[in-house]
Amino acid sequence: MGDDMKRQGTWRAGLLWAVWAVWAAAMGLRAGEGVHGHPVPTAGNAAPRPADFLHLDPDRPKTVRLTLVAAYNAVNYGMNFNGFAKGRATYVVPLGWRVEVTFTNASPVPHSVLVVEAPTVRRLQMGDPVFEGASTPDPVRGTTGREGVRFAFTASEAGDFALACGFPSHAANGHWIRLEVSDTATGPYLQFGDDPPWRP
Repeated sequence: MGDDMKRQGTWRAGLLWAVWAVWAAAMGLRAGEGVHGHPVPTAGNAAPRPADFLHLDPDRPKTVRLTLVAAYNAVNYGMNFNGFAKGRATYVVPLGWRVEVTFTNASPVPHSVLVVEAPTVRRLQMGDPVFEGASTPDPVRGTTGREGVRFAFTASEAGDFALACGFPSHAANGHWIRLEVSDTATGPYLQFGDDPPWRP
């Protein structure tokens, strides 16, 4: 039964990517191009840099800004954040810090993001965020477009969490990365894959 679920998940992910390809062809877009000439990141672009996705607020102590770009490139059929999927990137935030998130979607396929308990990513639907306010609006419907959506929350509980797409089945197909709220970290950092952690 597990293999059947994996095949169904792969099929769904492939279908979503095919929908994007058909839409892009209908709009006359080429890889790396977006609507009205706005660029769409592709796997051929330079590798994502942690410094682009994590910032401290110089005017407010214990405040960190995270940037999440859904469908940053073609990794995992576009179901990724900042070019990473299936937990291969990790944000670490100290316990009690304020977290401000800017979310954009580089794909015409709807995506969203919310903070959930780590095991929740296996479900087809995410439910409510674990921290108050830790979600884009209407995460089940998702959003498209590069105008961006912002939200903020306080990392009030230590533990291992996930930043997951709330659109049904996306997280189950790998559209999530890790968020660790640490009671020992003295500052935030971001780790991509097996690279050393990057601190702002």
